[in-house]
Amino acid sequence: MPPRTRCLSLVMVLAVAGAAPAAAQDDRPFTAADIEAADYDGGALPAGRSALTARVQVLLDRSGTSPGVIDGFKGGMSQSAIMAFERRSGLPVDGVMDPHVWNLLQSFSYEPITMDYTITAEDAEGLVDEIPEDYADKARMSSMGFTSIAEKLGERFHMDEKFLAFLNPGARLEPGTTIRVTDPGSSIRGEVTRIIVDKATRRVAAYNANGRMLVDYPATIGSDATPSPSGDHHVVTVALDPNYTYNPARNFKQGDNDKALIVPPGPNGPVGSVWIDLSKPSYGIHGTPTPSRLFHNQSFGCVRLTNWDARELAGMVKGGVTSVEFLQPGVTIAQATGVKTAPPVQTSEPLTPVATAPSDATHAVAPAVPLGLSDADMQPRQAGTPDRVYENTSEESAEALAPDSASDLLSDALSGALPEGFVVPPLDGRP
Repeated sequence: MPPRTRCLSLVMVLAVAGAAPAAAQDDRPFTAADIEAADYDGGALPAGRSALTARVQVLLDRSGTSPGVIDGFKGGMSQSAIMAFERRSGLPVDGVMDPHVWNLLQSFSYEPITMDYTITAEDAEGLVDEIPEDYADKARMSSMGFTSIAEKLGERFHMDEKFLAFLNPGARLEPGTTIRVTDPGSSIRGEVTRIIVDKATRRVAAYNANGRMLVDYPATIGSDATPSPSGDHHVVTVALDPNYTYNPARNFKQGDNDKALIVPPGPNGPVGSVWIDLSKPSYGIHGTPTPSRLFHNQSFGCVRLTNWDARELAGMVKGGVTSVEFLQPGVTIAQATGVKTAPPVQTSEPLTPVATAPSDATHAVAPAVPLGLSDADMQPRQAGTPDRVYENTSEESAEALAPDSASDLLSDALSGALPEGFVVPPLDGRP
């Protein structure tokens, strides 16, 4: 039976007067070579879009601390990723780039930040003309596929489509064309036994059995009208490329659609390309067709990640094993995990990146296992199909549907690279 979910996008229009002109003023052209050459000399990241911010976003992504889409803009998702990285490293958490954050990120400069990619004929296959808004029209389609090569490649390389065009001005995105893309590195692998959902910071952190953070993602987490669940739950199973069942008798009613409809699978479906089913009936962690809108959208109570983050997480969770905790208001992830952040210390000059490469270098070999993951952490990916997932609009109504029945290797790797006198607090206090 196709999964029946209850999560759709309720787009909030966040219009800030004067924001667009300011962004345009700071949106100066730069190239992939500029990203490779970008260096940090202190202070906060530049306003608007910059080569330095793009570089930082890629390094954060490689570290397992996702910035969401890579677009070169200094924004809310990137700031939240820096905060998560600071928390992970035991640094003071303020979301502002500083020499300590920069120096720690250099362990993920193991390959060039960008690479050449030649578009293939396969990249042009399976595209659809458009994704209609009406659910009856969606149900008539054979797939909620990508609408363009740009959208498909953007998801593959974790890039905003507009940023892909920005780095390749005038390029025709068609088979045979070689373009420049960012290289987010290989997917993080391991076995996640604990997921913590923080509504306040809109982050989802995942830990292994040793209490070490493997990944941390930005997320859309419920809404004021239909908040996400509370308390502790667990993963039941995972569905990749799921159908979506629209049922107005159980959920909302869209337009004149008063009958149940099955929307076919695809990355542009209502729950994206992944559904991680939770023990709380009708709730799940899933993907999204609009990754750049994670911090602007609302959901009907579920936890929405980018499709690539959701798929990465789906490969690390295990049904009946992975717990999912929704933090109570006022409780932080650091408090829930027992991590203590360091007090402010005197900073030194930023370090030269550990690994650099010519700006015109290409990358054809997959990066090694991300820093900090041992062979013991490696687990095969697991997927399945939820037996029954209902659509509902409140946590209270969902209850009626329930069945009857130690150490941080990042510090070790950088022991000779950090400024003299700077110590990353040990993380072995995590539960």
